[in-house]
Amino acid sequence: MTPRRIVPLLLAAFLLIGTAGQAQAAGYRYWSFWDRDGGKWVYATQGPSMSRPSDGDVQGFRFAVSENSGDAAQPRGTADFASICAKTPAEDGTKRVALVLDFGTAPDAPSGETPPAPRTACAQVSPDATTADALAAVADPLRYNTNALLCAIAGYPKSGCGEQVSQKQEKQEKQGTTTAPEQKDTSDDGGPSVGLIAGTAVIAALAAAGAWQARRRRNATR
Repeated sequence: MTPRRIVPLLLAAFLLIGTAGQAQAAGYRYWSFWDRDGGKWVYATQGPSMSRPSDGDVQGFRFAVSENSGDAAQPRGTADFASICAKTPAEDGTKRVALVLDFGTAPDAPSGETPPAPRTACAQVSPDATTADALAAVADPLRYNTNALLCAIAGYPKSGCGEQVSQKQEKQEKQGTTTAPEQKDTSDDGGPSVGLIAGTAVIAALAAAGAWQARRRRNATR
């Protein structure tokens, strides 16, 4: 095997490993937090416990499975402050925050759970209240984990918090199927994937071929 043939095959092997890694890409099932900026949603730069909205602000939450903020699903439904807080008159010493609560769709729900219908709420809270305070005023019970990550709004979901969901698991949940323990695919829980094994084998074979070629050249010069 000549060097000219070895190099393209090495590149192919690395591409194979990279593709295998992408195939194992996983998302996370969690509540994303959004700010309404004019007519569009913007992914919040602070968590609800740090954000301090002003009177008249609109904020939203959406439960879904996504890989990162770039592909996160946005809240659906009405996002207009005037309509959400129409029945909540302004009061001195308070502020009103319009909240859009989107519990997501059935395919994104944890196994055995059904998402409630999306709804809106107008939270009337103290001027220094955070978004978490506003949320607690209209969507109790809330659930957080030990890292202060928001896990549940209005009790949904009942369990879990930002858990990783592989593409295979997500597909099975959307189809309403599960994998029996004895048929579990170890590539989804830390074990080497078929692509990774194949790529490693190719690299090992190419390394051996390269070594053989080098020995052959040395012997030819003697």
